[in-house]
Amino acid sequence: MDGTVRADIVRGSEVAVVMKKDQRTGVLTRGRVKDILTKSSNHSRGIKVRLESGEVGRVKEILSAGSAS
Repeated sequence: MDGTVRADIVRGSEVAVVMKKDQRTGVLTRGRVKDILTKSSNHSRGIKVRLESGEVGRVKEILSAGSAS
């Protein structure tokens, strides 16, 4: 799944995000979702999230579903 629909992403999901500094190269960073930052129901470039590591980026791929908490 791509990360353009907010409803598909829950806290604890394992995702691949592209951070602002990596937008030109497209380098993906993997991590677990701590917070969902985008308020709208969808976003064409990906839902913005904060990972448990503290890094912020836009979801490009949902790797596994997390627990809804």
